[in-house]
Amino acid sequence: MEFDLQTLLFEFLGGLGIFLLGIKYMGDGLQKTAGDRLKDVLDKFTSNPFMGVLAGIVVTVLIQSSSGTTVLAVGLVNAGFMTLRQSIGVIMGANVGTTITAFIIGIKIEAYALPILAIGALMLFFMKSQKLQNYGQTIFGFGALFYGLDLMGSGLYPLRYLQAFHDLTVQMSDNPILGFFIGTVFTLVVQSSSATIGILQNLTGQGLIEMEGAMPILFGNNVGTTITAIIASIGASLAARRAALTHVIYNLFGAVIIMLLLIPYTALILFIQRTLSLNSEMTIAFAHGIYNLATLIIFFPFIGWLAWAVSKIIPGKDTEVDFKPMHLDPIFIQQSPTVALDQAKEEIISMGKYALKGLAESTKFLNNHDVKYAEKAFKIENALNKMDREITDYLVQLSSAQLSDTDSEKHSSLIDSVRDIERIGDHFENIVELIQFKISNKIVLTDDAKADLNEMFELTNTTVAEAIEALTHMDQTKAHAVVKHENEIDRMEKRFRKKHIIRLNEGKCSGSSGIVYVDILSNLERIGDHALNIAEMVLGEKIPETVH
Repeated sequence: MEFDLQTLLFEFLGGLGIFLLGIKYMGDGLQKTAGDRLKDVLDKFTSNPFMGVLAGIVVTVLIQSSSGTTVLAVGLVNAGFMTLRQSIGVIMGANVGTTITAFIIGIKIEAYALPILAIGALMLFFMKSQKLQNYGQTIFGFGALFYGLDLMGSGLYPLRYLQAFHDLTVQMSDNPILGFFIGTVFTLVVQSSSATIGILQNLTGQGLIEMEGAMPILFGNNVGTTITAIIASIGASLAARRAALTHVIYNLFGAVIIMLLLIPYTALILFIQRTLSLNSEMTIAFAHGIYNLATLIIFFPFIGWLAWAVSKIIPGKDTEVDFKPMHLDPIFIQQSPTVALDQAKEEIISMGKYALKGLAESTKFLNNHDVKYAEKAFKIENALNKMDREITDYLVQLSSAQLSDTDSEKHSSLIDSVRDIERIGDHFENIVELIQFKISNKIVLTDDAKADLNEMFELTNTTVAEAIEALTHMDQTKAHAVVKHENEIDRMEKRFRKKHIIRLNEGKCSGSSGIVYVDILSNLERIGDHALNIAEMVLGEKIPETVH
């Protein structure tokens, strides 16, 4: 048979492209079908390492990418949404979840790839329901995955007649380190473990590689897939870099152990293949699945050790913003609701102080663009969300207790205050994101605009500080000062908007810089409104609009 290198490359690379597109499309469709709440799954269901493992498996199955889940975990650690220990469980779960793709490939339904593609495309373009379109996208991706595999198989088929490739496969069988290296490097380049395994399943299915030569490539793939997390951690927080290193250590140690047990493990897989009458593709899927599950079982008890080890390898103290309730003792809910209310108020005051810190960090970020201030602000905002949940849950439980009229009124006021402080966090988070947008799009604010913003930031900081002080001591004098300052913030926002329009008409600033400037003003004004709400709670009255 004549060997055509161009046809081989075109069909293989084209098939690989369609295969990767299929995985992405299928993952995106599943993600949309699941409600696109993957961060919530990781944030809320990682309370312990076991739940972290389950969350990692579920999210990886939904997005069809262990690298994607790991990068998501690194990002959540970087933003303060997840601790290092929680992320380790997620990373372990991601390695197990990614084996599902190999089992899907092992089904071998390439002959039906085109009709599946057609069904998916029809649903995508002719169904009006968004839900059905999401299903269509998933089906289209499923078909593209198998069509890409079929194309890759056609491209790789002529390799059986190439002596150099035959010699290489013999070398890989005799020298497992070579196969391990090839699997690692190829996955590093493609940045998709699923692609490497898909190609490997294709090669074994066509008899181009024996199982003894395929095993080391499979294990090298697990090491190569760590590059994506490493790239994602560059420039990230200390905790995020440690999470990425955990991924490397976990996958590397697992690969080293299995390479030392390569001969008995290969014999086990061949025994399973004979016993269950598996095709070559499904055999690779079983080898991948059993290996990752065994690695999880071996390393799961050592999560604490892994966290300790990476902390020693990457030393230093990271910026931590961690909320642990100090006063929310449930025993007071039944025994003394009045004391429980006071406990909740103490936590709300602590929450308010956090909000004040977050606003200060966003001010610093505006002036010097140092990313550490943005990170700190995001972590504080996350802490505020956790505080909001903890305190609100406590107050909801307290509502079932027998409260006097006075306590009942205080209870309602505290719930409102929690919401106002949480909203302050949302607004300074918006401000930080606006500044990030300004930086990434090289938007320049005029000196006058910067001066205006700093003036309004200063007044807003003062207003929030006085509102928290008023709440702490139920100080009506401070509360009246908040009313006065909030009135001034409103006037300031209107004045600065007019100044911006003048600058715009004079050509001193661009439309894009104006959008950022006005949106920051608007968020600061809304923060002032929430500070006023807290002051009104202290005063026990609603301040008429004409007054403020």
